[in-house]
Parts: sequence; structure tokens; C-alpha cells
Amino acid sequence: MLNNEPVKMGQTLCICSRGSITIDNKKYYFIQKLDEGGFSYVDLVEGAKDGRSYALKRILCHDREGRHEAQTEIEMHHMFNHPNVLSLVAHTFVDRGGKSEAWLLLPYISKGSLWCVLEKLRDKGSSMPERQILQILRGICLGLKAIHEKGYAHRDLKPTNVLLDEDDRPYLMDLGSMNHARIEVRGSREAMTIQDWAAQRCTISYRAPELFNVESHCIIDERTDIWSLGCVLYCMMMLEGPFDLIFQKGDSVALAVQNPVTIPPSCSYSEGLQMLLSSIMVSNPQERPNISWVLDQVQDLQSRSPNT
Repeated sequence: MLNNEPVKMGQTLCICSRGSITIDNKKYYFIQKLDEGGFSYVDLVEGAKDGRSYALKRILCHDREGRHEAQTEIEMHHMFNHPNVLSLVAHTFVDRGGKSEAWLLLPYISKGSLWCVLEKLRDKGSSMPERQILQILRGICLGLKAIHEKGYAHRDLKPTNVLLDEDDRPYLMDLGSMNHARIEVRGSREAMTIQDWAAQRCTISYRAPELFNVESHCIIDERTDIWSLGCVLYCMMMLEGPFDLIFQKGDSVALAVQNPVTIPPSCSYSEGLQMLLSSIMVSNPQERPNISWVLDQVQDLQSRSPNT
């Protein structure tokens, strides 16, 4: 938490009594809290020189493993320079009171997350136009394609991890769960390790079926993201995830994901969009398409959609 206690960190960082911080010799003023999770906090800060707004993500590193995970997230940001993957402006590690924090300075996207946008639509009893769904979906696909082409997978794609700017350009964020796309599982011990990791790092109602009960001898690949992408698409169409209610009621999501997703008869979106959703949300990962195929389908629907 930013406070009035001065902390000396050499050239890299200083917290001053005026509620400012310095990262890489640039000063930023604390404006307000934005969000907080189990192991991280996000604050709105303003650049003293450029006057621009930034999001400061502070990750609590409780041990050496936590610091390593934060370092991995930083490295993932540095790996990608893509208009649909959130960039990293600067970073530093801070040791305060015997505890370590990783500070990530990120662009501030004022419209907020895709989830926030969908919540507002639901509160108004409205819905998202199909052309807007396709525009956002295309951007998400382009971001995922960049990640997959470098041999990685996001592993925690969900509406709260997609930011939207004023032009509805999506930015994939929270790269802390990313790892190598292709994981070869050899034996029950490795399978259990991956299953436990997924239970901690991959949000349950957007988690791919193959991550609930990992087989002893199999290959997990980037198509876990395709399943999550289908859940995000469903959420844009129905304003709630396909398994949100099941999770909220305490029923088994692991069981539910083994069955074909049901599109309500009241769905007013085009047959093409509904077919795309059904083709993405396939329980068997070997029958699930890759991101290039999905992107081609989205662009084809865009070309046939009016007012795009």
C-alpha cells in the first residue's frame, strides 16, 4: 500500500510523503485504488512529467517461488509487442518490512474490463450487438495467435482478463498464468502436479475440460485457450459464462464441461455465430480447432455481417 513511510531503494524506487513513487528515475503520483485480488493490488497513478494515467500492479511475493512467478509474468510481458497484448511500461522489485513486492507499471485502459462492459449491459437489460462481439472477438483472437505462435498459452483467459479501450480494442492482460503451450504429461505424478497447478491458476468456470482430470499420459497444448475463448464468446452473447451459474450453485463444473454447451433457444444471434461457438466449445481437445481457424471464421462472419 502506498503510504507516508519513506523507503530508500536507491535509484530504482522511492516512496515519498507526498504519495509518489519513482520507477526508473520517473516519478508517478498515487491517485486511487483500482482493484485488489488474493495476491495483488492495482492502483491508479499519474506520470509527473507526461500527465498520463497508468495502472500500478503490486504483486505480493511471499517466498522465493512467488518472486519467481512475478519475474515470469514480467518476462511474458517483455516477450510480446502486440496491439492486443497489454504492454509493460516499467517494473521493479521492492523489499518492505521483510516482504517482497513486484511492481508492474502498465497502461491504464479507462473503459475497464470486458466483464465490466457486459455487467453494465446486463443491468440495463440490453445486449451486445453482433458486430461489436465480432470486433472484440477478432482482437482477442489476434492477441492469442501472437501468444500461441511464440509457443506459449495464456491459460487464464476470461472476461475480467480482457481490457477494452474506447474503440473496443481488446487487450489481453494478467499474463501470470502463462506457460509453454505444449506440456507432455508422463505419469500420474506429473498429471496430478499439472491438475493442482490448474486448480490454482486457471479460473474454474473458464477452465478447459482436460485440466480438471489430467490423464497420466497425454499432451496438454494451447487449445486450453480455445475452450476459454469459447466461454468468453458465450459470455458476450448471453452476458454470463456458460458455467457461472453451475459454479455459483455449488454443482460440479468438472462434470458439466464434459457435455456439449447448450445455446438457449431464445438466442437472437446469427446461425453462423452460434455454429462458431459450438465448434469452439468441444470437450475433446483433439477435436478443438486452433486459433488460426477460429480467426478465419470470425473474419468471414465479419465480412458477412451488416454494419461492420
